[in-house]
Amino acid sequence: MLTDFAKLETFLTVVREKSFSKASAKLGISQPAVTQQMKFIEEYLDVQIVDRKKNGIRLTKEGQMLHAIALKIEKCVVNAEKELLKIMNKNVTFVFGASFIIGNYILPRFLNNLKENIHNDVSINVSVSHEAIEDLLDKKIDIALVENYVANDDIIYREWMEDEIVIFSNQKLPAKAKAEDLLSYKWVCRNPESNTRLIFKENLEKANYPDCDTFNVTSEVTSATTIVQTVLHSDKNLTPTVSIVSRNAIESLLKAGALYESRINNQKMLRKLYIAYRKDRKHDAFIENVVDYLLKIK
Repeated sequence: MLTDFAKLETFLTVVREKSFSKASAKLGISQPAVTQQMKFIEEYLDVQIVDRKKNGIRLTKEGQMLHAIALKIEKCVVNAEKELLKIMNKNVTFVFGASFIIGNYILPRFLNNLKENIHNDVSINVSVSHEAIEDLLDKKIDIALVENYVANDDIIYREWMEDEIVIFSNQKLPAKAKAEDLLSYKWVCRNPESNTRLIFKENLEKANYPDCDTFNVTSEVTSATTIVQTVLHSDKNLTPTVSIVSRNAIESLLKAGALYESRINNQKMLRKLYIAYRKDRKHDAFIENVVDYLLKIK
């Protein structure tokens, strides 16, 4: 079993996530596959290593012993992979495909450290999620960073980080927006097909608020940058002009006091961001190294 680190990696991920289903999402494999690998380990050792509880999992005494051993092996594997990458040193440009928010506002924060970590140049193609996935399938990019899960049997998705969508304006807004507040604003809306708008509609419904189709919509815009600039330069002496956007896109403007944020009651509008890569590159050392780095910086 020790020669098959994939099963030990599954075990370590289950322990870290305290959940079989969350481990499945992190590893990009099905939950039955996670269960099967854990069962294999228990049958191989002829002991129970985890107790599955309603609120997660608990390691047995034998599971704790295996965990200590697996951590030592993981450390050795990580160090060995770093040495292997030095030998490989492909001197190629690693190409990311990223959705607008990730490519323009999230990825640039750690791009320089990433280049140093993989010892190669990095390029980013910014587009919408489904186009990034198409480029991935066409082998135009190495990894896609997206906010939409576009199901495809040839792609592995790994849950990465959470992105919060907020209501914002260039005028002060109540921290917790009521239904009547939302109805009184002028809205610069996302286009109807937008994933951001869909999440907004779902959260309005969850809060029993009116649908955004009933709001005072002055325009519909596709680009997050255009939305931010439109709201930023709206007249401050009139009814607040508002919209919704990833908080990552306006964080610096919020800190500078140029924009203000609001939320629906106590709800946070959260969505998952994903790392995606082709299954035929699952064991590619460069892909594994970049994915591991991205998962650590979330």
